[in-house]
Amino acid sequence: MDKSYQVAVFHGDGIGPEIMVPALEILQLLSACNPDYDLAFTDAPAGASHYAATGEAFPAKSLETARDADAILLSAMGLPDVRYPDGTEISPQIDLRKKLGLFAGVRPVKVSSGQITPLALPEGKEIDFVLIRESTEGLFFTQGAGDVSEDEARETLLITRDVSEKLFRFAFQLAQTRKQSGRGQGRVTCVDKANVFRAFAFFRSIFDAEAARHPDLQADHAYVDATALWMVQKPWEFDVLVTENMFGDILSDLGAGLMGGLGLAPSADIGLDHAVFQPCHGSAPDIAGQGIANPFAMILSAAMMLEWLGLTHKNPALSQDGTRLRAAVEQVLADGTNLTRDLGGTAGTKDAASSVLELLKA
Repeated sequence: MDKSYQVAVFHGDGIGPEIMVPALEILQLLSACNPDYDLAFTDAPAGASHYAATGEAFPAKSLETARDADAILLSAMGLPDVRYPDGTEISPQIDLRKKLGLFAGVRPVKVSSGQITPLALPEGKEIDFVLIRESTEGLFFTQGAGDVSEDEARETLLITRDVSEKLFRFAFQLAQTRKQSGRGQGRVTCVDKANVFRAFAFFRSIFDAEAARHPDLQADHAYVDATALWMVQKPWEFDVLVTENMFGDILSDLGAGLMGGLGLAPSADIGLDHAVFQPCHGSAPDIAGQGIANPFAMILSAAMMLEWLGLTHKNPALSQDGTRLRAAVEQVLADGTNLTRDLGGTAGTKDAASSVLELLKA
């Protein structure tokens, strides 16, 4: 078994480089202390700042670096005042999803006992579910290429059998893994609007065909508007939710709100051969350079990367360190002593990240 893994690193824009620094420091510590794997990091320049400096948003060399890597770690990207001539934002992260076929956008939502949340959780209830967002088509299919005239605008929603089958297969496999680890009840919910749109009736029919292949797991459906309501009223009942690109984009931010904000929301975009791990939040240029950005979503994304590498390469040492890293962040959140301003604390980026690092060293 090869124990050396290459990681392509996109440092991002705005606060992106600031939160990537401690994430890499933690990963390097874990790698140095564990004889069962070794991580090597290669920078891949891209993004709005790179575009402003060079006129190129996503160099071919950086795509090649990402394609050759075992995993891709990407920080917040984009700047509101740096755009293409047509007015659209610089989004190499979306280009990566499409070019590498990263169809499964994985957005975990977890609120443990003692963690701050806008909800008043009933006694003994915790939130621990995963939203899977299809990430390459849906209503994002014509991104930047919709038909716009003086009197009307049209965008195309695309749902294909090929991508949907892979998406649902991934969702049921994740539900099985969560059930075996004791984190979920083995339930997959298809979130759609099949009562209005034929495209979503088609989407649901493909889901039902995959569900029939997993009689040991539960499968059900929910309309997206009802799901938004239930995410507020009873989020502890969910396990794995799977949905279209735009619906997932919206619901994942609602999930971040349940956790206390985007600063705690990690994510992954996963395909058959590649995976990108990044925080859900934006580049927050208004606080860039002040040392106050929340590093936890970036660090949790790094933890997801370790867990995925461990499963993909059948190396339990990676998975175990990913779990340790996630638990360390959860412990810091529960302690409440080194929280950043967005979480009601006063700690800066460095101190918040250092508290995680110290727990790992201990």
